[in-house]
Amino acid sequence: MLCIKNGNVHDAVAREAVIRDILIENGKIVAIGTALEIPADAEIIDAAGLEVYPGFVEAHGHIGLDGYGIGYEGADYNEYNDIAVPHLRGLDGVKPLEPTFKTAAKAGVTSVCVGPGSANVIGGTFTTLKTVGNSAEEMLIRDGVAMKCAFGENPKRCYRDKKDSSRMTTAAILREYLFKAREYLAKKEAAGDDIFKKPAFDMKMEALIPVLKKEIPIKCHAHAAADILTAARIAKEFDVKLTLEHVTEGHLIVDELVALNVPLAIGPTMTNPGKFENRNRNWETPGILAKAGCQVSIITDSPVISQEHLPLCAGMAVKAGMDPFQALQAITINPAKHAGIGDRVGSLEVGKDADIVIADGCPFEVSTNIVEVLIDGKKVK
Repeated sequence: MLCIKNGNVHDAVAREAVIRDILIENGKIVAIGTALEIPADAEIIDAAGLEVYPGFVEAHGHIGLDGYGIGYEGADYNEYNDIAVPHLRGLDGVKPLEPTFKTAAKAGVTSVCVGPGSANVIGGTFTTLKTVGNSAEEMLIRDGVAMKCAFGENPKRCYRDKKDSSRMTTAAILREYLFKAREYLAKKEAAGDDIFKKPAFDMKMEALIPVLKKEIPIKCHAHAAADILTAARIAKEFDVKLTLEHVTEGHLIVDELVALNVPLAIGPTMTNPGKFENRNRNWETPGILAKAGCQVSIITDSPVISQEHLPLCAGMAVKAGMDPFQALQAITINPAKHAGIGDRVGSLEVGKDADIVIADGCPFEVSTNIVEVLIDGKKVK
């Protein structure tokens, strides 16, 4: 058993921080309060004068699927031979011993949602991981949490000489696969247990069944306002769950996004606009959408921005006008909910994983030092 004593606790639920003790057992938070009954043999971390936060959470990135300091040999986040590959699993591309995981963990990023990139109209499933462990299974929180889809310039560029030369084609390909998967599922259900009546096994169609059953969302890469709304249009047509990723021009369609009421992952913003659809990129977008009532996560899209800089991205949003508490939620509880793991991580509450960051100041400030990081109640070394 371990107890963090007398820290100023920012739980990402209540707006105001309070001095509390946190009792941890078997990797879980078992009590938060004052005058707790602490076993005599419990390890004590004295957090007096320090700030205590939930472990930071990345809602959208590719850490572990991209090799550190190498090129093609380590790039395992995009498939370039088929424009629609829903049967691919991000988990299978993760390299747990990549040094970027350790760097992220020491900086307080304790959970990440990672998966395929945006070369394909349908790229495969995202997975959620802790940032420590020697195997993907050891790091795994929950697999198959979302189906990656992409709109805009990326699939157009990657397949312009093959199958995709316009945004109309991108939308048509996604619709085609959803129509086929819906028909495949209907035939499969109608066949029941009769193996002779079942459709021929199709791994791509099987992978899309959780989307049609609303078990997971389509996780749609969309920067431009028009692409954001096309993703929403298709999700409505097929009655599937939706999360929106990047949302670069979200500040231009605030009312529409409020009405949609879907999770938004905004970023990466700490880079130059590398393509035309990013020309309206700015740090004000997260604050504008959060103030309007949207569920906003701030993302690095690692390795576009190094994963350890996630809290600094939140700090830049605060500098541009975002409410500091909403910025904290944008790198803790909101991305946890966005990734479907809000029951496990993202806030300091009894019953949740003991993923905790102890700092000597606000993590949004570049001068702040991370004093201690716990993942599943164990100190990160």
